[in-house]
Amino acid sequence: MLWRNTPTGFGLITRLLHWTMAALILAQIPLGLKIATMQLGLANLWLFGLHKTIGFVALILVLTRLVWHRISPPPPPLGDADSLPNRAARAVHALIYACLVIIPISGWVASAATGLDVVIFNQITLPAIAPVSAAWENTGFFIHNSATKLLMALLVAHIAGAALRAFKGDGTLQRMIKG
Repeated sequence: MLWRNTPTGFGLITRLLHWTMAALILAQIPLGLKIATMQLGLANLWLFGLHKTIGFVALILVLTRLVWHRISPPPPPLGDADSLPNRAARAVHALIYACLVIIPISGWVASAATGLDVVIFNQITLPAIAPVSAAWENTGFFIHNSATKLLMALLVAHIAGAALRAFKGDGTLQRMIKG
């Protein structure tokens, strides 16, 4: 079992980061949609804390993954690297990474701007990274919501592309599952 990526396959660390992040994101989307319609109250405060905790963990994982890709570069795509599907896949991946950084940071900014502590793991208070301000709050939540909608569309494209490649049997999905 290889920990690092090779010129032809994904290593265990890359695959663990990918699938862990996928699980967190797929849990985070319905949770975020649910709390977006709720009024903050003592009975549901834990849901907001859970959303912030998952978002913070996802931010740490995406930053870890970006560093890991510098240490152990992922293999090139299968087939012609300059083909339209591979260029589109690179663009989708880049935008997914951007969203995975922008979404938790904008949520952190917006939450800090409300004046309430941003607490993760039900006990760690993160520093406020924005002043208490309605303008900061509104802008942060606007960016957070807009980037989340973009991420959902990108995930549909990513999953559809992976499914299409799997249907064609080119081995791309197998590399992310088995290395």
